[in-house]
Amino acid sequence: MDGRLLFGNGVGASVLVVDSPVDPATALDFSGQTVLVTGGTRGLGRVICRTFLDAGADVVTCARNAPTEPVVSSDGSRSATFVAADVRDADQVEAVVTAAVDQTGRLDVLVNNAGGAPPADTSTASMGFHEKVIALNLTSALTFSRAAHGAMADSGGVILNISSVSGTRTNPGGAAYGAAKAGLANLGRTLAHEWGPAIRVVTVTVGMIVTDEAAAFYGDGGRREAIGDLLAAGRMGEPEDVADMCLVLASPLARWVTGTEVAVHGGDERPGYLDAIGTDAESD
Repeated sequence: MDGRLLFGNGVGASVLVVDSPVDPATALDFSGQTVLVTGGTRGLGRVICRTFLDAGADVVTCARNAPTEPVVSSDGSRSATFVAADVRDADQVEAVVTAAVDQTGRLDVLVNNAGGAPPADTSTASMGFHEKVIALNLTSALTFSRAAHGAMADSGGVILNISSVSGTRTNPGGAAYGAAKAGLANLGRTLAHEWGPAIRVVTVTVGMIVTDEAAAFYGDGGRREAIGDLLAAGRMGEPEDVADMCLVLASPLARWVTGTEVAVHGGDERPGYLDAIGTDAESD
């Protein structure tokens, strides 16, 4: 990468060190870099792909099914390469990473975005269901990270794990999902120490955002507005709010950010007990 020096870190890997001040005007230019986004055919993942395409990156994405419309940049001039894969299958994960490296000769950024789960009662949902949720939301990130390590160990890279506020609070109806997302935070911190400083690993903790999938969960516009009123930002998030942060975190502007969680949640929710206290005060 331009403007950087490589040297050994004593454990066999090379370390990327900025040898001159970062120019903010060019720091978000990803031209010549390869970005792999899992689950990038719809929702948040699709917007993350588009954002990196707009920044000049060569983008590769994967999902079990091909998108109905190509994943393209905002102006439609550039498109992501799609590789069909089940992110829960280790052999298919290896094939995706190999395809990305074969296409461009490098892998600079991995965004572990694939995930999700429908609401389910913990006691009545089958163990098979819970295992699939954990495999999709946690194990797949570990599998992809291990596969990407070989392509990043010498040249350096960034791994972003897309987590959720569901992993930082109680999550009724989503015990396996919340536990898996909580696990991503520990995974990120651990890999940052095992593989750093050559590879930075950051967990992006996402709050309540409006996507096609989330609309079915959060309800209509009126309900979403009421949820937004609970947040410090006064609105629910848009996928672009998260994708823009991913761009910054993958860039040299975040060169000292690793082994941590970055919350992108609009200030999170107002504590419920405050409303309860207010209700009691009004009734006195």
